[in-house]
Amino acid sequence: MTIHQNLIAGEWTGTNAAENINPSDTNEVVGLYAQASAEDAKAAIAAAKAAFPAWSRSGIWERHVILKKAGDEIMARKDELGALLAREEGKTLPEAIGETIRASQIFEFFAGEALRLAGEVVPSVRPNIGIEITREPLGVIGIITPWNFPIAIPAWKIAPALCYGNTVVFKPADLVPGCSWAIADILHRAGLPKGVLNLVMGKGSVVGQAMLDSPDIAGITFTGSTGTGKRVATSSIEHNRKFQLEMGGKNPMVVLDDADLTVAVEAAANSGFFSTGQRCTASSRLIVTEGIHDKFVAALTEKLKTIVVDNAMKPGTHIGPVVDARQLQTDTDYIRIGKEEGAKLAFGGELISRETPGFYLQPTLFTEATNQMRISREEIFGPVVSVIRVKDYEEALATAIDTPFGLSAGIATTSLKHATHFKRNSEAGMVMVNLPTAGVDFHVPFGGRKGSSYGPREQGKYAVEFYTTVKTAYTLA
Repeated sequence: MTIHQNLIAGEWTGTNAAENINPSDTNEVVGLYAQASAEDAKAAIAAAKAAFPAWSRSGIWERHVILKKAGDEIMARKDELGALLAREEGKTLPEAIGETIRASQIFEFFAGEALRLAGEVVPSVRPNIGIEITREPLGVIGIITPWNFPIAIPAWKIAPALCYGNTVVFKPADLVPGCSWAIADILHRAGLPKGVLNLVMGKGSVVGQAMLDSPDIAGITFTGSTGTGKRVATSSIEHNRKFQLEMGGKNPMVVLDDADLTVAVEAAANSGFFSTGQRCTASSRLIVTEGIHDKFVAALTEKLKTIVVDNAMKPGTHIGPVVDARQLQTDTDYIRIGKEEGAKLAFGGELISRETPGFYLQPTLFTEATNQMRISREEIFGPVVSVIRVKDYEEALATAIDTPFGLSAGIATTSLKHATHFKRNSEAGMVMVNLPTAGVDFHVPFGGRKGSSYGPREQGKYAVEFYTTVKTAYTLA
């Protein structure tokens, strides 16, 4: 097989490679991808630093054209790239194509933002003095992305970084290098100058650590586990660098007695189980008032019986495999913990065999859970969901916000009063009413509160807050 190499200073390099394995069919090697060393990471950082002065002063039309070309190519290749995504991550083919389209839209959006860069001219309180307020790029941006959205999350970090004039050192999750390599290749061929975007694939303990240790990285944007996020924060404080963290979630979905049962079940099933539950915005806590509880559990159980778990590339599959053996072990460990804690296993929880060998797990539903159980407090990141019975709306809200996380929250209700109150009082960065908690638009801010996020929001025009710094200039007339 051809080795897909790292991109450093505009050159493809690297001969030491690792296999990219298909979780739907562990006999299939999706491709060979280079493994960068710490020295490779240092070379990439140096290349980005050297490229920054020219790129930060590049014309907005040049940036627009490159980002637009990238978005257009991703869209034109959506079926091919979607298939690559499905094979390396295990997301179903329709979901994978949808994510690829979203990546294209993100590049399209920031191609437009490159032409909308603006500042302010304001009067001084002193006579004959003018003031200009402008935004300037930070410098070298370190980008570290997770495995669950292999093309969308790299897109929503890389596109704004380049749009606002920064250079990039990009380390994708080592489980899913394929889509990241494709993005780097597309941008490279779209005309990015050498060193503006550097791709260093490999282990976080090697490549990621070299990035954290470097004083030449001006900002790091990270999406991943809470533990690693804390390490990013600690190292960034040491180097006085800007940092942005998107970490875990234990997102609640409240279902009230007055909810439309069909709407509630569809939203809960989508939130908790689709994408194999491997979304930071997934609802793994269903908080259900007692008047609708039994009907809701019965209807959701019937819904789960119809969900097809199979190869991500197979037509008709609703849910693909868990991403790898380690995550599958985590999921099954939590299923065991839930049983030991006294929750009732209402559905699923068993490993599944399919035509191709893979990491297949039944959607798993616990009932009679409490909000103090580990399965209700710790992020599992799999198709494992707990139902918590509560008395009324007030108890539901109190339970929903009783969590160290605060990314996304949802409510199913036909009451305008309760919907409005929940939107105002839910301690989450994103709130959904009669919708799945997972699923957001590309042009509006993404992020959470408490232990879920730190720093400025991602996506949309709000991305400018992280990728730029503000300068105030005074001139005597």
